[in-house]
Amino acid sequence: MSSKKILFGAAYYPEYQRSSHLDEDIRLMRGADVNIIRVGEGSWSHWEPEDGVFDLDWLEPTLDKAYENGISAIIGMPTFAIPQWMARKHPEIALRNPDGSPMPYGWREEHNYSQSSYVFYEHRIIEQIVRRYASHPAVIGWQLHNEPGLRIDYSVSSFEGFKDYLRHKYRSVENLNEQWGLVFWSHELSTWDDLWKPAGNCQPQYDIEWRRYQALLTDEMLGRQRAIVERYRRPDQVITVNAALGRDTFDEGLSAQRLDVAGSDIYYQMQNSMSLKDPEPIDIDWVPAGAWQTALLSDRTYAMKQEPFYVMETDGGAIGGSADKFPSFPGQQRLGAWQMVARGSRMIEYWHWRQTHFGTEMYWGAILPHDGKPGRVYKETAALGHELRAASADLEGLVPDADVAMLYSVDSRWALSYEPPIANDYSRAAHRTRNPKVYDEISEAFYKGVFLTGHQARIVFDKQLTGELSTPQDFATGPAAFAKRYPVLIAVAQYVSDDALLQWLRQYVLAGGHLILGPRSTYADDLARAREETMPAMLGDLAKASYQEFSALPHDLKVKAENGASIRQGSCATKWLDYLCGSGSTVLARVRQSAALDVPVVTTAAAGAGRVTMVGTVPNADLAASILDFALPASPWLPEHDFVTHNSAVNAKGERLHWLFNFSDMQVHEQLAVPCTALDGQRVVVDFLRGITLRPWDVAVLKEVAI
Repeated sequence: MSSKKILFGAAYYPEYQRSSHLDEDIRLMRGADVNIIRVGEGSWSHWEPEDGVFDLDWLEPTLDKAYENGISAIIGMPTFAIPQWMARKHPEIALRNPDGSPMPYGWREEHNYSQSSYVFYEHRIIEQIVRRYASHPAVIGWQLHNEPGLRIDYSVSSFEGFKDYLRHKYRSVENLNEQWGLVFWSHELSTWDDLWKPAGNCQPQYDIEWRRYQALLTDEMLGRQRAIVERYRRPDQVITVNAALGRDTFDEGLSAQRLDVAGSDIYYQMQNSMSLKDPEPIDIDWVPAGAWQTALLSDRTYAMKQEPFYVMETDGGAIGGSADKFPSFPGQQRLGAWQMVARGSRMIEYWHWRQTHFGTEMYWGAILPHDGKPGRVYKETAALGHELRAASADLEGLVPDADVAMLYSVDSRWALSYEPPIANDYSRAAHRTRNPKVYDEISEAFYKGVFLTGHQARIVFDKQLTGELSTPQDFATGPAAFAKRYPVLIAVAQYVSDDALLQWLRQYVLAGGHLILGPRSTYADDLARAREETMPAMLGDLAKASYQEFSALPHDLKVKAENGASIRQGSCATKWLDYLCGSGSTVLARVRQSAALDVPVVTTAAAGAGRVTMVGTVPNADLAASILDFALPASPWLPEHDFVTHNSAVNAKGERLHWLFNFSDMQVHEQLAVPCTALDGQRVVVDFLRGITLRPWDVAVLKEVAI
């Protein structure tokens, strides 16, 4: 059901503007080859100004004008920001803070998804909008909610629902007592009503189930919304969502099953924060920094359904508030967009088209700034739009290449947030301080190694491997088939692992797969209980290495190669150290933590037809790249300059496309591994031995050709 062409455009909110600019906006969109707009999701009070009083016609002129000019639209459900009349008439809708107090009205997502009054209004407004516009020829899709899963709900109804969830899952309080080990600190229950509220909880087994339940509430909300849209939409219209990956109460693997096409919001730091060699990240905790981030977030979005996806929001102008203004350097917007396309995106949609003059996001940059006049950002956007249109036939049906697979575990992300191996603040009781970023921090360290060595990753959810989450028919999830398709599998921070997954990993190795097993993997079972086996649980005999002790590392430790291993200069162990002990494995690298303690940090052993490599630390970039150097043959497309990267994909015609990205402000020349032609209409490469020149923050888009 997804579009064959690359959709290119922006969120468009005529209702946010103080006067109409529709004719001028559409003219400028056409001039930029915009073919998609996203509308309507932030304006419930505009759709329904009073309870039961609907104004549904205000969007029609925009859709009519768009259609007349060859521009399609996705309509977003406005359910993430409730109108004031609803909050006033139904105070019971308000989310509750951990102390039970109602969350004040005035921002967004202050409401309880499962509260009956909200569910009534949600159903009514969605039905009104979809019935009104399902037949409009401009409308090609529907977006559920907006960035779902922002807040944990501590309301009475949520807590009572949680007790019912536990009652159905565990059947008896006696079973719950046993499974959670509630004899610890005298927490055993006599009745379900003995369960304490989450605000006072200090038990990890409680916490992991609470997080799962909260994600189920979000998933149920998305399921309700899909069911309403499904009733009225045309068969050619898609259902998607703009996921903000990593939200507290959103399980992206689970809820992706509600969607026809996965979608996410991929924001990233620009300027020197995008530099690959010497990045200068800005301390903005919600916007990731690093040249690899657009690829990583794209691969995570692709993983949601193991299919091409939509980028529903990304950097247009300088994102953020009035203080954190770091607009792109020339070329960076194009670079980011092509990175997303190379990793499987079928839509690039900027947030947003025209900057607003009021509201919380008044200073959030857009394609057109406050004066509404086309400037540098518009010109670069238009140039990219022309380029995508010119290459559209070659971009149809792109499937990104992958040299290595990486596991992703939402359960482990939640569990390690609660029991973080890396503290936010060692001056406090570290084990009582959540670190919601720790899972992604560890996983990202290994992804960076894939990126730096010129390889590409396919991220896969742990529950996709075991069949708990559905995948496309052509996605190999049997261990033997998976090993053949992805001969290297990275499993790091895979803290929560049930027996089914560990058995799957064993079979993967025995069938010929190379398993790279990183820190905090296999340590806990599906209830975040520490396993009784020596680590790595159920895999130690294959790894021929194990550990019982581990240590936080407040300082980096230099790594020394052993047994002829090739370790890049500057390789270090950081943040964490498993005290690995070999029992037949080969030590590739070790560190000296003290004069009396040398610790293997990378070991490897053949097992069956495959291999297990254990990594007992969070590697820095050089060590991560060294591990991938060992696991994979050198990429023929490994760039000569250490700030240039490569991606590739195969299109519907079976042709392979290549991208060379220059993540620096230097002009460089790169050789090509195979003969190619350029797709930007400006350069034609006939003699591939001559190579190609990349300007600062440039992208070369290439297609292999036979000679």
